[in-house]
Formats: sequence, structure tokens, C-alpha cells
Amino acid sequence: MNARSRWIDLDGAVNVRDLGGLPTTDGGTTRRGRVLRSDNLQDLTVADIRTLVDDYELRDVIDLRSEAEVRLEGPGPLTRTPSVTVHGLSLFAEGGRYTDVAADQPAEGTDGIDIDKVLPWQTRPDNAPAQDRPISHYLGYLEDRPDSIVAALRVMTRPTGSALVHCAAGKDRTGVVCAFALDVAGVTREAVVADYAQTGDRLDAILTRLRASGTYADDLDSRPADSHMPHAYIMEKFLARVDERFGGPLEWLTSHGWDDEDTAALRGRLLGG
Repeated sequence: MNARSRWIDLDGAVNVRDLGGLPTTDGGTTRRGRVLRSDNLQDLTVADIRTLVDDYELRDVIDLRSEAEVRLEGPGPLTRTPSVTVHGLSLFAEGGRYTDVAADQPAEGTDGIDIDKVLPWQTRPDNAPAQDRPISHYLGYLEDRPDSIVAALRVMTRPTGSALVHCAAGKDRTGVVCAFALDVAGVTREAVVADYAQTGDRLDAILTRLRASGTYADDLDSRPADSHMPHAYIMEKFLARVDERFGGPLEWLTSHGWDDEDTAALRGRLLGG
């Protein structure tokens, strides 16, 4: 299976793909129809839902958006599908009405959403080098919500149907959670990085969708499109930092309550028959 065949074409979402077909370090590949990844699901049509539920046996949705995003954008049509369970697992430290660490100082016009954390731009001026901005945000997800990351991977281990993980663009928060899952499953580091970067193939369509939402539009319009590109080196450097600081994704998970049974279950779902 080539990488392009992993795309799932829907009318109401543009960054949807199957994590099946990725090479593992032992020469195998991940299984199709077990874990999917996506941008936000607010615009799914009836036909889209039928595709996900009937063709991919979707049973669980892992929604990584913040409480504020869900409030502003809505929970999405899959919450009205009885056979699907939606798990709200924000990667931000929720603070009452607002989100993230700066809960008491929301960005103007965003109703408490810190857009730099939701969609961490690569070129906004900062004390750190521009290319390190998203990496620092990704590490912030680990610091702020280890409980959500562990819970998200445990949802992926459920024995029936498929699970779909998403955020707003399906790039940063989704990219981190999927990278951890794939790494634990034994996918090659090269393939983990390539899957992250593949979102760039749909970047124009992703930005068009987000610009149609008042939640994200103003901030998106203030930056050039290329500044949002998920370059491979971002994920490479992030995973290298995780290796250096924690010993790797599995070791980080273990330090937050993940155990050998969880690992076996995740590998069984992503690799087993």
C-alpha cells in the first residue's frame, strides 16, 4: 500500500487518513481500519458519516480540542450517532472558562483560545528560534495533559471497530498523539515523521476550512500559508527531544501510568490480525 492510498476522501473534512500501511522496524506494516486521523469534524455530511461508520466501522472519536473550541465550534455531528462514542481529551490545561496556562489572559478576539497553542505557527517572533516554536508547544502538550495523551492511546486499544483522533487542523495535537501511538507500535521513525509531514499535502484545503470559521480566521489571515507547514524536521526534533529528556515515547508514557498490557493492546490493534 502506498502512502497516497491512505487518504480518505470526505466532503466535510480534508485531512483524513488511515494509519494503516506504515512500515515497522521488524519488516511488517500497520493494519488498515484501526486508527484514523483527521482535521475537525464539524462539517461531516450524512454520506461522510456513513463512510466512516459503515466502511471503517468507526466506534470511537478522540477529540483533542479545548473546551473553548468545542463550545465555539460545536461538538460535531458524530455526537448524534448512537454507535460512536466521542472522548473529549483536550491537550491543554483547562482553566475554567478559558484554556491553557494563560487562562486568565485570553488572546483578544479568541474567547479564551490561545491560537499559538492550537495552531503553533513556525514564524512568529519569539525568544526561541522560529523552528523551535512548535516543538516547545508539543512538549507543552506532554507537560500540561499527560492524562489526555495516555487516555487517547488507550481508546485506540479498544477491541472493536476503529478509532479516529482529531483536533482543528489535524496537524499538531493530532500529530503528537499519532506519533506516540505509532512509535509504541514499532513503526519506523522515518515513517512516523513522514506521516506527520504528509498533512502538508492538504495544507491549502485545511487553511481554507479553518478560514471559514470565525474561531480561527483572523489569526490565519495574518500569516503566510507556508508558515503553517508541518515540516519533517519539526517532528524529528520533537521526537529527539523526547528521546533525550525521557528515553522515548514509551518511557514517557510508562512514567505516566502506561503499562505492558497497554503496550501489548496497542500493538495488537495496530499490528495484529
